[in-house]
Amino acid sequence: MRRLLLIANPSASGFTGAALRAVEGTLGEAYAVTVAWPNGPAESRQAAADAAAEGYSVVAAMGGDGVVHHVANGLAFSGTAMGVIPTGTTNVVARILGIPMKPAKAAAKLISGQRQPLSLAHIATDSPLAARSEYAVFSLGMGLDADVVAVADQRPAAKYYFSSVNFAAIATKQVLTRYRTRLPNMLVECDGRRVHASTVLVQVHEMYTYWGRVPVRIDPEPGDGLTAVAIERVSATGAVGLVARGVSRQPMKKQRGAHVFHDLEKLVVHAEPGAQFQADGELLGTAESVEITPAYDALSVIAPRRS
Repeated sequence: MRRLLLIANPSASGFTGAALRAVEGTLGEAYAVTVAWPNGPAESRQAAADAAAEGYSVVAAMGGDGVVHHVANGLAFSGTAMGVIPTGTTNVVARILGIPMKPAKAAAKLISGQRQPLSLAHIATDSPLAARSEYAVFSLGMGLDADVVAVADQRPAAKYYFSSVNFAAIATKQVLTRYRTRLPNMLVECDGRRVHASTVLVQVHEMYTYWGRVPVRIDPEPGDGLTAVAIERVSATGAVGLVARGVSRQPMKKQRGAHVFHDLEKLVVHAEPGAQFQADGELLGTAESVEITPAYDALSVIAPRRS
């Protein structure tokens, strides 16, 4: 029988013992299931990598986008597929893949689903204060969004109970205070262009906002590669305008001070002083230089069959 490792994160907002038992029972109809309880991100990643090395067919991440991010990093470019059992708050990856939000239903879809390739974004830096090599599943950024994640991480209770509202409040405060007078401290190089920015966002797949389950698109018709926007200054009116364009499928490049890069092959950001950066809502540290490239079909995922 095929083997499946279920990596469980009981701290996810929607995780319950009853949900775990239902998921185990459903998955047990098709797989020999082993449950792992890693103690933190590093152990989640290592457990996934070890399972791939041991020939497991699937590693399923049961939790929010954080555990999905670390499992994906452990499985990138391996022969083992990733499954997603969403028990987080927004569950961006599950929504992108069309996976049901109910854990038991997600487990059933994992059994009947189709193995599919998924592209990632690779992030590389030489900074001793940051992750040296990391993959992002749906988005990454330097500047405002990374600073919001950093503040949210300092308030774990608010992040747990009031996730979307908490992120929205932090983002609004950052825009009205720190970013109101911040000058562009980053030089962005991509496709022969050089622009200055105070915030850089990269979209790997469809993104969701801090305000909840509403997708924001940098480009209304994203292609097969990465899409990025470099924002010179983040003002209150400018931030509202960018979000409005992203939600309503209007090109962000028409917003004053926003520079969009479509289907990029390499984007390099130099920050002086160094800036924090994040991937999939996970803070990765501070760096003065970050290189971002597409990693095409880097991961196999099991998701509902597409018509």
